[in-house]
Amino acid sequence: MSKTLVVQPSSKAAVQWRVYWTLTKPKVVLLMLLTAIVGMCLAVEGALPLQETVLGLMGIGFMAGSAAAFNHLIDRRIDAIMARTHKRPLPQGDVSAFRVGLFATLVGVVGFALLWFGVNTLTAWLTFLSLLGYAVVYTLYLKRATPQNIVIAGIAGAMPPLLGWTSVTGELSANAWLLVMIIFVWTPPHFWALAIHRKEDYANADIPMLPVTHGVEYTKTSIVLYTVLLALVVLMPVLVGMSGSLYLAVSTVLSAGFIYYALQLKYFSHDKSAIETFKFSIYHLMGLFIALLLDHYLVM
Repeated sequence: MSKTLVVQPSSKAAVQWRVYWTLTKPKVVLLMLLTAIVGMCLAVEGALPLQETVLGLMGIGFMAGSAAAFNHLIDRRIDAIMARTHKRPLPQGDVSAFRVGLFATLVGVVGFALLWFGVNTLTAWLTFLSLLGYAVVYTLYLKRATPQNIVIAGIAGAMPPLLGWTSVTGELSANAWLLVMIIFVWTPPHFWALAIHRKEDYANADIPMLPVTHGVEYTKTSIVLYTVLLALVVLMPVLVGMSGSLYLAVSTVLSAGFIYYALQLKYFSHDKSAIETFKFSIYHLMGLFIALLLDHYLVM
């Protein structure tokens, strides 16, 4: 009996930490931090400034986690309805809404303070605006208001490379905005593929995602068009001299792959086509930014 009393609190604490960790959507945040690191590396020649790099990544990561937790809080009713999200902490009753709100606020404040005092005010305010764009403008309003929600609000999720850039330079740059544009154009085909796969979920939750409002075929066509547009946009770093032959080769292969998946989804679709396209899109973005990084250090 004494063993039970000793082990139980530790086990309960571990479960609670996993709950809060889940609220931050760590896989999404890690992908965002990858793009932020690339923004930092492309912004400077030579070694990165240690303080701005470390505190910049921490601050961006904390505020991204805060935005994710606010998303859990605001979408808890929807999440309980949808099969994809009904096992999240709030629908399952693993944590109270009050605690999630408090956690999201504290994490956001810590992240903002790290950026404000340890990096620069420009990055702090830009990251705060990104948090508002995702957690409030998109989650609270656009998601429920228009099928173009992910297009309009995509800029918020596309900001990390710019935030990384400003962290180490303290200034905005046209080249940094090119990195933002890549993620901005990538977001609709990435998310619409998932929306097709989960169309019934969104319909049941009364969320006007494109496949629900305009039909699956229209959405598939939109995905094809966006992947073609994306293939052109990802060439822009080469055209302006930000990157060279290695990135050009990798981005061309990745763009061809994304277009292939989009065309397969449109014309040769099977039960798993949409989710396969969604999964490939994640590898596509990761591959692009890793290629930018390798090209910067190995070719230039």
